[in-house]
Amino acid sequence: MPLPFSEKALIDVLQQTLGAATSIRSFVSVQSLWSGYGEIIKLNLYGANRSSVIIKWINPPTEQNHPRGWNTDVSHQRKLYSYRVEMRFYQQWAAACNNHCRIPDCLFAGPLGLGQVIVMEDLDASGFNERRDRVNKRDIEQCLLWLANFHAWSLQREPKGLWPTGTYWHLATRPDEYTSMQDVELQRAAGAIDVKLSSCRFRSLVHGDAKLANFCFSSVDAPSAVAAVDFQYVGGGCGMKDVAYFLGSCLDQQQCFEYQDELLDYYFYAFTTKALSVNPAVDVEALEAEWRAMYALAWTDFSRFLDGWMPGHWKINDYSKHLASLALAQLT
Repeated sequence: MPLPFSEKALIDVLQQTLGAATSIRSFVSVQSLWSGYGEIIKLNLYGANRSSVIIKWINPPTEQNHPRGWNTDVSHQRKLYSYRVEMRFYQQWAAACNNHCRIPDCLFAGPLGLGQVIVMEDLDASGFNERRDRVNKRDIEQCLLWLANFHAWSLQREPKGLWPTGTYWHLATRPDEYTSMQDVELQRAAGAIDVKLSSCRFRSLVHGDAKLANFCFSSVDAPSAVAAVDFQYVGGGCGMKDVAYFLGSCLDQQQCFEYQDELLDYYFYAFTTKALSVNPAVDVEALEAEWRAMYALAWTDFSRFLDGWMPGHWKINDYSKHLASLALAQLT
């Protein structure tokens, strides 16, 4: 496989950031981006201060090929904007974020050839080399700790350059899925749920796609045992959106019923502790009370998206229906 852009242009970029003697020893494709919008490539290097780097190459296709058939202009424009947001996150926010919760160092973000590239730290080489499709309680707590630190660090910050409202399922960016909803009661309530979530007194940045697959684990149990990737949908909002989405990505419905309270307690202890360390004046009791009430709404907001995107999805289960009933009761 040849590199999808000029090797010379890439080496020029690498030498500016990693040392004049840098050259490419080998490279391998890690994976394609969603719907064929580019590729993630690992470069092994000579003569650099890093042995390897990861490149996220963004080059949208001329013909769209969405895995589930959502090939609309709305979908295309949302994806294009999501990559611009991710570029700005790495350019403007990442350095400060990394002081509080681990993400890959950004070495370069900008145009290259016909597309855009983000050159970043290879987290595997830095010890975050484990990916998990099954997790234990400690793994879940480590990811919740990352989210707690991310939300507390960014509390009450304006999401400049990012999505005004984060998450990839935000109602305003999903008109096609909204129109296709099967649950009429939830469809009628969708706007009110969105308003309730958006009118929080306390807002932070949200990762926007905080699923288990976007966390990289270290084999060493340390205070910073996970790192997160994929910031296309980072923006403003209530942190419960990330928490609800993350728990739904790694727990089945019985586990959700069983562990919900314990895991939320863990998150809020970590979150309020970090929030006070960043801003001792924050009213953590009011904050926790507001966000706990948002949990059912945040979960149901994602269920609204699923109902239109893929009716019958396994995540639309008894636990989701239970939380939807709680969310709808709040609205009345």
